[in-house]
Amino acid sequence: MTQPFSPEPPRRPTLLARLRANFLAGLVVIAPIGLTIWLIWTVIGWIDGFVLPLVPDQYLPDILIRRWLGLDVTDQASIRGIGVIVFLVFTMLVGWVAKGLIGRSIIRWAESIVQRTPVVRSIYNGVKQIAETIFAQSETSFEKACLIEYPRRGIWAIGFISTTTRGEVRARAGGQEMTSVFVPTTPNPTSGFLLFFPTEDVIELDMTVEDAAKLVISAGLVYPNGDGDEPKPVPDTQ
Repeated sequence: MTQPFSPEPPRRPTLLARLRANFLAGLVVIAPIGLTIWLIWTVIGWIDGFVLPLVPDQYLPDILIRRWLGLDVTDQASIRGIGVIVFLVFTMLVGWVAKGLIGRSIIRWAESIVQRTPVVRSIYNGVKQIAETIFAQSETSFEKACLIEYPRRGIWAIGFISTTTRGEVRARAGGQEMTSVFVPTTPNPTSGFLLFFPTEDVIELDMTVEDAAKLVISAGLVYPNGDGDEPKPVPDTQ
């Protein structure tokens, strides 16, 4: 008589893991907004660089505003490193808020406004896709790159070893030793398939996960061993 399956209790993430997840989530939110504003501000700066030299000094907006506010034109020293600390804390705070219901609602409302703005919409969507590809993929910690036969024998695909398959999936599959493999798609490695292979059918590669990701993103144009470095021979398992 088979015993009923009892799943292992989930492990609670450490404080460092939670802070790291909040930081990455914050970057996904801040990077598109910040880079979009920076690009628009840079274009405005280029235009100002051509126009402002034609304006007399006494009529420059900066000087007029300082005179109106009664400010001094003296530079004040700043402490280096304070900005970095403020940025880290602010990014983690934004990531923590973005994971909540209110934060997601605010983001959806703000993005709906951006989607109705012609020029800003194109810049924001492009930067957002790049940020999600880079930072969201970083949240996943894969152990190694591997080679598997998929979708059929004789056709090989690059995969990333996630974990050793356990729990109900392994029990239902006969209890044999299996490996969870994430097979990414090209050119966007953040989408793909989660597959479970017998461990003996998974060939671990010497290349790093980063090099394998470059190979997938480039659609086979960038090879880690393309400089003449020969990989280690793989023993014949048949």
